[in-house]
Amino acid sequence: MRILIFLLLAVCALAGLQTWRIGGLHDEADQAQRIIGTLSAGIESRDNVINRLNDDAVTRERQEQSLRTQLARASQEARDREVHIQRLLNENQEIRDWYSDRLPDGISRMHARPAFASAADYLHWLSGGNQLPDTGKLTGH
Repeated sequence: MRILIFLLLAVCALAGLQTWRIGGLHDEADQAQRIIGTLSAGIESRDNVINRLNDDAVTRERQEQSLRTQLARASQEARDREVHIQRLLNENQEIRDWYSDRLPDGISRMHARPAFASAADYLHWLSGGNQLPDTGKLTGH
């Protein structure tokens, strides 16, 4: 009878131990589920960012292509303008003389400016005066 009671107590102890271990496993499973949920949300967020960046890259690529096309068009127009000017210079002695003459001093000063280190230096230079000659007076040109 003692052996039977001892076996019964051992079985109850084992059952209690197993119940305790199962409870711990449930807690670990719940914690794992929370971690999986957090990681899944992080992966979804990362995928959204990747998709947005890919869309931005495609948009920028299209914009870059458009700018390259505009630049090519502007370059062609500049070449055409230079060819036209050169043709006019070759055809007309009066235009050739005007083109080769020196600009008046006031106009030359408008085109000549020092190098600036910052926008503030440029604004200071602009407000510094640099008066142009009176247009009512002859400049000798």
